[in-house]
Order: sequence, then C-alpha cells, then structure tokens
Amino acid sequence: MPAKKKHPDKPLTGAALIAETCRRIRVARSYWESHNNRACRGEREKALILYESLSEAEREKVPQVLRVWLRYRSEKYFGDDRTPPGGGR
Repeated sequence: MPAKKKHPDKPLTGAALIAETCRRIRVARSYWESHNNRACRGEREKALILYESLSEAEREKVPQVLRVWLRYRSEKYFGDDRTPPGGGR
C-alpha cells in the first residue's frame, strides 16, 4: 500500500518554510547536476517563490551556498535575457 501524502491545511511558516525552501533549492541543484534542465527550471521557480516569501532575517538562515546557487543560476541561465525553452523548434 502506498504511503499517504500530506496535504497541509495551512501555508508553511517559520522554520518549516525555511526547510522547504532549502529542500527545493537542493532538489533543483541535483537536477541541474544531472543535466535535467526542465525539471531544474520547475524546481527553481518553486524555490524562488518560497525564497521571495521569506523575510530578510529568514533569508539569512538559508545557507549561503544555496542562496548563491539560486541567484547565480537564476540570473545566468534562466534570466529574462535568455531564450525560453522550446522556442527554437
């Protein structure tokens, strides 16, 4: 029998929100390292939404390695000046 999925009634706050943000960034980074760009893009967007909902004090609790990776990949590879996926076909 498959495990039951958790469906939280309330949005995440505090430490749970920080932990979920870090988890999403780590998942996106692992997709990036395995050259799975489509999955990386999706996870990165979810991570950015969570990261932007954090306050300044909460953002400081996200490890710097993850923050730098999120910013660097966001600007360099997924920024507005880049060609969107599937546009050249």
